[in-house]
Amino acid sequence: MTLEFLITSLVVAASPGTGVVYTLAAGLSQGAKASIIAAFGCTLGIVPHLLAAITGLAAILHASALAFGVIKYLGVAYLLYMAWNTLREDGALKIDDGQEHRGVARVIGEAILINLLNPKLSIFFFAFLPQFIAPEEVSPTWRMVDLGLIFMAMTFLVFALYGCFAASVRRQVVARPAVLTWLRRSFAAAFVALGAKLALTQR
Repeated sequence: MTLEFLITSLVVAASPGTGVVYTLAAGLSQGAKASIIAAFGCTLGIVPHLLAAITGLAAILHASALAFGVIKYLGVAYLLYMAWNTLREDGALKIDDGQEHRGVARVIGEAILINLLNPKLSIFFFAFLPQFIAPEEVSPTWRMVDLGLIFMAMTFLVFALYGCFAASVRRQVVARPAVLTWLRRSFAAAFVALGAKLALTQR
């Protein structure tokens, strides 16, 4: 395990993206527990991409314009749905008043889909992980698994920190309806921007 890999992984995990936005929204709307659940779901969404990179499916995805396009535009459609859902008062940023909770399965499911429907993640792992495997490595496949698990653990910790920070300022948000309205619009705009970025992404 090299310091270069750890630093690169930290930078990638900490870079604002769909998972970060969703985890922040969970922390603001439902508190620290929900943000940790969301961080866990986003981390689970990495697993299929890691498996695709290890088995070589990412190469097929990279070579097939149709497969890449289908997954990409499904991801764009889902991000636009998340933007619309965030704007609604009973949507993703609905403040939990202690009487009603969004189900754990729903939070995890939404978080998984956010990462799952991003074909660039598979290609990222396909190009990223082999750089940190020595040519003389006896079991390169297992080494990729090790590196992938470490990346996932780092992602979970970073996302959980983002979410817990959001939860820590939740009271101030609840006490100011105007701030909550502004946040809804900001998060919705972020999902739209990320959807547009994904739509413009090339293989």
